[in-house]
Amino acid sequence: MSWESPQRLWLLLAVVALAVAYVVMQRRRSRYAVRFTNLKLLDRVAPKRPQWRRHVPAGLFLAMLGLLVVGFARPTDEVQVPRERATVLVAVDVSRSMLADDVAPDRLSAAKAAAKEFVANLPEEFNVGLVGFAGSASVFVPPVTDHSAVVTGVDRLTEGAAGRAGTAIGDAIATSLDQIRTLDAQAGEDTPPARVVVLSDGANTAGQDPAQAAQLAAELQIPVDAISFGTESGSIGGGQAVPVDGATLQAVAQTSGGNYFEAGSADELRNAYADIGSSVGYQTEVQDVSARFIGIGLALAALAAIASLFWFARLP
Repeated sequence: MSWESPQRLWLLLAVVALAVAYVVMQRRRSRYAVRFTNLKLLDRVAPKRPQWRRHVPAGLFLAMLGLLVVGFARPTDEVQVPRERATVLVAVDVSRSMLADDVAPDRLSAAKAAAKEFVANLPEEFNVGLVGFAGSASVFVPPVTDHSAVVTGVDRLTEGAAGRAGTAIGDAIATSLDQIRTLDAQAGEDTPPARVVVLSDGANTAGQDPAQAAQLAAELQIPVDAISFGTESGSIGGGQAVPVDGATLQAVAQTSGGNYFEAGSADELRNAYADIGSSVGYQTEVQDVSARFIGIGLALAALAAIASLFWFARLP
């Protein structure tokens, strides 16, 4: 938190001075009461009340003053604000290793279910596209605001649907970037922020170098969020081991300025997509938050008034 008018915080010294003055006056009243020698009469004119009650309104009033001073200093803080527009390309690995059943019912089915949920939860104004990749990358749905079309496209993702065998992570990123640049060219200068989300279970075995694609994404200021999906015990038909390998994806995310996630279950994958959705759907802005402190201060003022009326039948 920072302050637009930090010099005004010096007024807190006045609040502290009032608190000190209150304590001093209370001690003087106590000494004066002891001098009153007729104790029976003192009990009638000043009957005993719980000592803490008479300090509550004053304490609330001083707290209110402190909060109002803080609000007067115009505090600012980083606030998560929903984006009005953005472009998101979702790239899903459909290579043969995605048929491993270490994640029920299998990696690809779990990935499709999580991807559909992710797309459905994105703001309606967002352009969303879908890329499937194995040994090469194919555009299943170009970026559109019709998210139901993307969900339908996810249903069409099947093993081998994106061409020859292999895992072309670099091609998937490059294809996604091409789709974003095409959309941006149509939008002209009013281009929304963009992001690529790549899910795979292995290292790159075909196509262009993922490092080059990640570097291009960094130059275009388009972060690539990467999800490594699967476990070390994954295997496909005939007992062929297909352990998850996230090293390539981690390097891609680091180079492009995106985030890297490891998901070994359907729940972990949904959580990864949820984290990505929160970063894609919101942007951080510095905003004036003085209303928070002023509002709490006014609430404390109301409580002070209520306590004083209820206990002492007067306003503080």
